[in-house]
Amino acid sequence: MNCKITHFMKDLNSLSTEHLEKWFTDESVIWIPPSREISGKNRILALFRAIFRRYEKIEWRVSEIFSLGNDKYFYQTNSYGNLPGNERYENEICTIIEFSKSGQIIYLSDYFKDTKIFN
Repeated sequence: MNCKITHFMKDLNSLSTEHLEKWFTDESVIWIPPSREISGKNRILALFRAIFRRYEKIEWRVSEIFSLGNDKYFYQTNSYGNLPGNERYENEICTIIEFSKSGQIIYLSDYFKDTKIFN
């Protein structure tokens, strides 16, 4: 059950959109603030490229995973990194994620504990 999230997070931590491609389809929808809800594989991968460029270093560590049933999960992540100029970044994120029967992401939405980074 938790394998999908663990594998997705491993691919996310690679900081390679090539590793993320397999997770999304043209019907996938994600919402990662401060961006609006985005749909479609190409737009989602472009958003991840922009996120990866924003940080000199970024890493996510999943601490808790809860099944909500029907291939939908809620998980908590701690993110650590550095912004340009070595400004330290840390945050706690809660994510709702839903997978298709084939294991691709249908929906992903993040909720951040500390939003001052987005100002």
